[in-house]
Amino acid sequence: MKSQRRIIAVGDIHGCMSKLERLLDRLPIHQEDTLVFLGDYIGRGPSSRQVLERLIQLGNEHPNTVCLLGNHENLLLEYVKSQDDMLIPYLRQQHIETFLASYGQENISRLHRPDSFMPKEHWEFLKRLKLYHIEDDYLFVHAGIIPGLALEKHTVAELCEVRDIFLESEIDMGKTVVFGHTTFEMPFVANNKIGIDTGAAYGHLLTAVLLPEKRFIHA
Repeated sequence: MKSQRRIIAVGDIHGCMSKLERLLDRLPIHQEDTLVFLGDYIGRGPSSRQVLERLIQLGNEHPNTVCLLGNHENLLLEYVKSQDDMLIPYLRQQHIETFLASYGQENISRLHRPDSFMPKEHWEFLKRLKLYHIEDDYLFVHAGIIPGLALEKHTVAELCEVRDIFLESEIDMGKTVVFGHTTFEMPFVANNKIGIDTGAAYGHLLTAVLLPEKRFIHA
């Protein structure tokens, strides 16, 4: 009997490789399923490099893998593009040192040229991350959307960083928005929203949701 096609979304990983591996072991992934990773793969946890390597491998093995841009990746990309050292305090707030350490680096000045210490495929992976993914009745995005604003009019920062105005809105957004970024003790479920960042980087769970059944799996 052929299995039902699913969409499987995974919340913020933040360099927590052991939790990612445990979660992948527990997920009932079939070749026809779509895997959506919601961003924030780097920083905080100790294994940013290993997480990127695993996601690249997974994408090669499973063609229906979608990896979205998180605010941690976006800030790194913005810093490299602008070379604006005013962004360094914000990178430090995001524990960019753990990202560097996973590549055997200590000096934050190396971020001026991450392609000098990162494998080319890792850097290209970060530059290819998508802003959002729409499939069936769902919109997948890192942080959320601005209610009432057309999706194509959103800035990158809004899609990666919005919180209160999105979380508090009860407006029908046309799709169920599946998001990360905002940490909850347990998955957040409302009529038009599903939040699955459950604080893996803070010693809590890494969470995935299986759709359409809204089944949650944790590691």
